[in-house]
Amino acid sequence: MRTPRPDPDPAAAPHAPAAEPAATAEPERTAARAPGAEPAEPASPPPASRPPAAKAPAPASASRAPGRPGPVALPSGFTGRRQELASLRADIDRAGLDTLAGRKAPRGRVLLIAGRPGSGRTALAEAFIAQVADRYPSGVLRAGLTTPDGEPVPVARAARDLLTALGVGTPPGADEDELTEALRAALAGRRALLLLDDADSADQVDALVPDAPDCLVLVVSRGPLTGVPDVRPCTVGGLDGQAAIALLTQYAGSTRITVDPVAASTVVEECGAQPAVLALVGGWLAARPMASVSDAAARLRELSAEAGSEHSGRPLARALRLVHASLPARTARLLRLLALAPGGWADAHTASALAGCSVPSAQETLADFLAHGLLRPLPPEGAARTGARDVMPPRYQVPGCLMPGLTALLHEHERAAEVELARARMLERSVRLLHSAHLAAAPDGEAKEQQSAELPAALRFPDRAEAARWLRSRQPALLAAARLAAGDGGLDTLARRLLSALTHALAAHRGAGGAAPELYELHGLLLDVATRRDLPLERAAALLNLGDLDARAQRADAALARYRGALKAARVADDPYSIGRALESIGATYHELGDWDRAADWYRRALELRLTRRELADQARLYGRLGTVHACAGRWSEGLRGWRASAAARRRLGDQAGYARALAEVARVWEFAGRPREALRTCQEALEHAREAGDARALAAVRLRLADALQRLGDQPAAELHRREAGRLLGPRNPRRVPATAEAVPEAEAEGAGEPVHRGKPDSTCETSSTPRQD
Repeated sequence: MRTPRPDPDPAAAPHAPAAEPAATAEPERTAARAPGAEPAEPASPPPASRPPAAKAPAPASASRAPGRPGPVALPSGFTGRRQELASLRADIDRAGLDTLAGRKAPRGRVLLIAGRPGSGRTALAEAFIAQVADRYPSGVLRAGLTTPDGEPVPVARAARDLLTALGVGTPPGADEDELTEALRAALAGRRALLLLDDADSADQVDALVPDAPDCLVLVVSRGPLTGVPDVRPCTVGGLDGQAAIALLTQYAGSTRITVDPVAASTVVEECGAQPAVLALVGGWLAARPMASVSDAAARLRELSAEAGSEHSGRPLARALRLVHASLPARTARLLRLLALAPGGWADAHTASALAGCSVPSAQETLADFLAHGLLRPLPPEGAARTGARDVMPPRYQVPGCLMPGLTALLHEHERAAEVELARARMLERSVRLLHSAHLAAAPDGEAKEQQSAELPAALRFPDRAEAARWLRSRQPALLAAARLAAGDGGLDTLARRLLSALTHALAAHRGAGGAAPELYELHGLLLDVATRRDLPLERAAALLNLGDLDARAQRADAALARYRGALKAARVADDPYSIGRALESIGATYHELGDWDRAADWYRRALELRLTRRELADQARLYGRLGTVHACAGRWSEGLRGWRASAAARRRLGDQAGYARALAEVARVWEFAGRPREALRTCQEALEHAREAGDARALAAVRLRLADALQRLGDQPAAELHRREAGRLLGPRNPRRVPATAEAVPEAEAEGAGEPVHRGKPDSTCETSSTPRQD
């Protein structure tokens, strides 16, 4: 097997997508795969992902030294399990308990494949899906319910992945009940097949079973799910003798098996007829053409007899140790370090970062691992190009059944400092790639060119589309890396950088709204790290961002709690910007709730801070917000005072368009106060300033306000004339209709980096106001 070559700068190597999304976004024919899916026959892909006759060719770059055995062609196809497949197919149409009782089934049928990891349970599930998928026109949905490190996946996360696969949007921060209810609603009336792989408990499964009798739920688990009603179990053990020999033959070749059938039967017995174990032993034989089957049997017996080995009695652990012990030192080290791959996903670039070796060497080694049955190939994704490379290396997944053994080997052979260094190298490369992806989405300019020049050529994306494709394919692995880094506690500085880089990259490519569920989780992880490290400023920032997302999701109470916590942390950090933003956000939340008095009180506190710091633009905005809430409360004089102060601040700033808008709001307050002629006069003044500013959008807003004033005075022809002119000004933005009132033309506010972003309805409405956002 090829030994990885050292690489002095692994982070500068070219990169590629290394993770498959947990769920695709096709609403009908969906084939989503989630983290933690454990293939029972590691070297054999699921039947639905590759034709049975396909072979995995060795990479063109995998040149070999003379006398060293090359990688064997990857065997494929499904072996045995005919009886289990027939039983599962029969269970679909078999009458359930509700049918026997004369009731209509209220939920989808649940089938269970129970067996130990490595027994072929997931491969059996995929083979069954390939046979019956055409009976479910709404498609196949997949979700893994256990992470590679053995932790159960939260039901809320699994439900969100399934909803994403169905193309159903979910609010950020939604709880488990809300998401599972949305999943049941989305599957109502559909005929879909759900694969819930590696379920940890009956509660996980029961929460995800749809209330749709035409849906089928196929569950893979270690044991019985006694808490799920009317579940149909299919217990999976070892392969029958003929199928086990056939699987071993696929790897080792027929000659050695034929000349020594007794030894082959002994190997099958030592392997417990488990497909994953047979794949490992078969790969060991395939890489050693001169070794006999008897040699493999003898080595397995030796490992079984070793004293003091915690895993010596387990066939899978013995086979893994057999393969590990036969590898060169550097290759064995890379195998152990794959236990650190986030979500079990790996490619040549992840491997090179972990081991500190060159990318081509890592690719050759991974190809050898594939032939040994240590990795499983992932179907190709739209390749992202970086630098001068157009073809990205293959992507792999470490079988979940091997993760415990690899983790044990890692702790046994590597010092804690070396493990931490390998993880740091991997996280550092992820940070640099995310920075490059974020940079690719930035507008062209001198600053972008300068920052791009500072990156190695191999880490640059050629355009935004390629960066978005890479980010989309890597997102599950990146999120898994973020969760692991935030929970580890030993690399908090790198964890904060990774979380920040991932947040910026997702927002840049998908927008704050499109990436809101992921951003909510990332801000929550940042909050955990900031709390653990006692970083009040970062804690305030995370709470402000979480509050913004809660406010957008109409969770006002949660948003208020976040903003108050942010205010407390910002005061500890003595950061005026965060204090001002928290004060204004609390006021805006009360504004949205219609509590005008509290909103005015908090806006006033924020204004006092801005006045002491002489921040004129912020003063203008807050004066306008105060004018709005006073007008909503019927305090016309105070409302006029606020908007006039806002207009004066805009004028001092030289913001002619903003000054015209503020005057238009003064006119609106006059309208509320029952003074239409004063409103008309003020609108005409605002119109002149809007013309001087040359801002078409501001001019359209003022014309619509003027049309409202004229209509109140009974001059309908003049009002229609101004509305038509406003429609002409807004034609390219909204060609299908002309806004009827000025409320349809919200104030355009800049969304600069690090500045509050105002969303929602304009300040001039009494129904609601906008909350300061920063994404």
